[in-house]
Amino acid sequence: MSGAVLRPRTAATDALRDIQAPVRDRLEEVVGAMERIVTDDLPIIREVSGHLLQMRGKMFRPTLALLASAVTDSPEPRAIDLAAVVELMHLATLVHDDSVDHSVLRRGLPTVNSLFSHQVSVIMGDFLYSRALTALVRMGDLEILEIVTDVANELTIGEMRQLAAVDALSFSEDEYCHLIRAKTASLISGACESGALCGAPEFREALAQYGDRLGMAFQVADDILDYTADQSVTGKPGGLDLREHKVTLPLIAALPHVSTAGRGRIDELFATEVPPDGLLADVIGIVAEAGGIEYARQRGEQFAHDAEHALRVLPETPVRSALTDAIAYVMDRRF
Repeated sequence: MSGAVLRPRTAATDALRDIQAPVRDRLEEVVGAMERIVTDDLPIIREVSGHLLQMRGKMFRPTLALLASAVTDSPEPRAIDLAAVVELMHLATLVHDDSVDHSVLRRGLPTVNSLFSHQVSVIMGDFLYSRALTALVRMGDLEILEIVTDVANELTIGEMRQLAAVDALSFSEDEYCHLIRAKTASLISGACESGALCGAPEFREALAQYGDRLGMAFQVADDILDYTADQSVTGKPGGLDLREHKVTLPLIAALPHVSTAGRGRIDELFATEVPPDGLLADVIGIVAEAGGIEYARQRGEQFAHDAEHALRVLPETPVRSALTDAIAYVMDRRF
């Protein structure tokens, strides 16, 4: 890929609509399937589920699952439930992440833990997982079940890998890649691979590889956003990862190149429980000046190129074009 074309935010929104165009009608059915899967008579579950379904975002992962199922223009009806399962698992990870991180906003809305409680948040995340897997079992496909349960395992390992990091500033690029492959790329890859089994099984391997590289690019782009975008773009406070003492690729790449004074400011931030805005701004500037953000962009572009390369074996159809456009969309989300 020669480099993503930078778009204004409104054009990026239009780009997502274009990506979803081949599966738009089926995507609407996915929302209904999600509601059906999580329906329960218990009032608290109905209330929290209703709030979560408002937070479902752009439905990017189910879009990928539906596109993968339609590569040869023969998508199976069960792809609808699969796409719903994928999005519910994604919502479950967000609910758990917000509880672990004590986040108060997600996509501009209150998190479950801030609106209800941390106990409700943890239990509701478990509920989403259990309902999603129950729906998957009812599909009766052991191959798809294996893919998605492996994803669930990877998501959990990713969380534990992050919590187990003792010295955050010694976190290496290899460790970072292992982490984001587990926490982000595994679900996107699983959505593409299991989607292929619902209509285009001959492209299962290629779509799994595409999803893995796309997921890596997605997370790198997201981590860059934490340094470059404001709340109106991300739906959460800027610099949130640094505020929470999370080390991502821009900082990892910058650390070997910062001055002694710069390293002192970084150490000060990580030693401060609630870093002030001025210190946060200083560290963001230090990371940018040391080339950390630019290096992360280059790595993200390489993952994006690898994702595009994985699609070369697919037939040239509107679905393949949509999958290709999804790569540029992932890289352009800061706009």
